Amino acid sequence: MTTRRLHLDAFTLWFEAPFVIALRLHEMQMAALTGKSQDSTEINRMVSEKIAATAESAIAVNMALWRAAFDNTVRLMTGGNASFGLGGTAIASAALKPYGTRVRGNARRLSRKSS
Repeated sequence: MTTRRLHLDAFTLWFEAPFVIALRLHEMQMAALTGKSQDSTEINRMVSEKIAATAESAIAVNMALWRAAFDNTVRLMTGGNASFGLGGTAIASAALKPYGTRVRGNARRLSRKSS
């Protein structure tokens, strides 16, 4: 994973997350204004997706940390030098990926729903 790709992923998530929040708030506001009972499916989805993304992100970060540590161990055992910054981009990418995937999916789904 390149640093450029990490920046693009972070930038995209930074813009798409507020968009998803705005779409969900609009949906809740319209339900309140029309007197329609609030659909609990979307609220349950919001919570469960955040929990799942957090767990997936933690696992992915731990795997990326393990890979970086293993690569450094092998490098040291074969006479090379340790590279302390080697896995930083991969670790950050692993942390962002689960959130980005869910936010992009929600943005597509909610924008189709409100059209």
